[in-house]
Amino acid sequence: MSIRAIALELYRAQQKVDRLEAALKTAPQEEKDALEADLRLARSELRQHRNILNGEKSPSPYKSRPSTFKPRW
Repeated sequence: MSIRAIALELYRAQQKVDRLEAALKTAPQEEKDALEADLRLARSELRQHRNILNGEKSPSPYKSRPSTFKPRW
């Protein structure tokens, strides 16, 4: 999956969290429990997407430059 696609999914997840937080503020008490459960799931999904994006952006330790260390013998 490309970084652009992951970033788009992250953006959608963030908007979902924002929408649920706004709905939770104005919701009647009967609906708050269901909204809080949905919000927990949405935040978990957002955290997963954020971790995936950070993992894609970090350089691989196996693709590093060769060592320039030369022993003096």
